[in-house]
Amino acid sequence: MTEASILFFRACLALLAMPIYLLSFLGIWEPFCKKIFFPFFLEKLSAIHQRKTKKQKQELFRNLPDFTSPSGELKLLEIGTGCGANFQFYPPGCKVTCTDINPNFQQGLSRSMNKNQHVHYERFLVAAGEDLHQVPSGSVDAVVCTLVLCSVRNVDGTLKEVLRVLRPGGVFYFLEHVAADHSSWKYFWQQICYPTWKLVFDGCCLTRKIWKNLEQANFSELKLQHISIVLPWTPIQPHIIGYAVK
Repeated sequence: MTEASILFFRACLALLAMPIYLLSFLGIWEPFCKKIFFPFFLEKLSAIHQRKTKKQKQELFRNLPDFTSPSGELKLLEIGTGCGANFQFYPPGCKVTCTDINPNFQQGLSRSMNKNQHVHYERFLVAAGEDLHQVPSGSVDAVVCTLVLCSVRNVDGTLKEVLRVLRPGGVFYFLEHVAADHSSWKYFWQQICYPTWKLVFDGCCLTRKIWKNLEQANFSELKLQHISIVLPWTPIQPHIIGYAVK
């Protein structure tokens, strides 16, 4: 499809979303999105995504206890905790520090914490993935980041922070949606949806090739798979899943 076709369909989609563009122009949409719409949407999407990815996540986090520190503790930092969709997969006694740039997920997060009392919750930090200065260097055994690298301002900067806070031999787990194959219809629709999707869903970018950022980061070991997770009527597919060792 030509660039002209993409621009035409983008314009049609923007026309449909004109009230949101107007609210954004007036400075109303972003605070409403961060405080009310996106926390509500993310909790609903996380529940659907969780049903689709439960087996993959169980397999992904299966070796998490192997990264327990010599002291016997497993200190874990989660970037972009959101509503706490990953807590159920963490081993008993795991000490979790939650971070998110958006502090408005308290209700969903509290529900997840109450359901998963096998985990010890140390603290919640309002922090961007690219700036985890509140976390000392080399202080955690594991970092987890799922469906977050699509919306950070700087993927490489976030991965540098991951490497900084991990102890030597620590592990980084990821599950992210990425750009589809450039010759596919999926990628065509991702290009059409991109500007409006990013506006409506708090900065979520549909066409990032996050696997390339991971391959270029300074991890000593990288286990990465491209997988298909079908979320009907959404452009957030395909996905990558895996872990990387510092």
